[in-house]
Amino acid sequence: MSQHNSFKATAAAGASNRTVLKRFERVELLKKRGQWKDKTRVVGLPKTKPDV
Repeated sequence: MSQHNSFKATAAAGASNRTVLKRFERVELLKKRGQWKDKTRVVGLPKTKPDV
């Protein structure tokens, strides 16, 4: 039985199509943008889009 084309992943497609960041990545991105304060809670972070 063959595998459907949508299930085949390439190495380049997996890294480039990732749109969801993990919490620590979001904090690093907010720090880099200057939107992070030391007293900010980690829960309920604002939505961020990864840099392209």
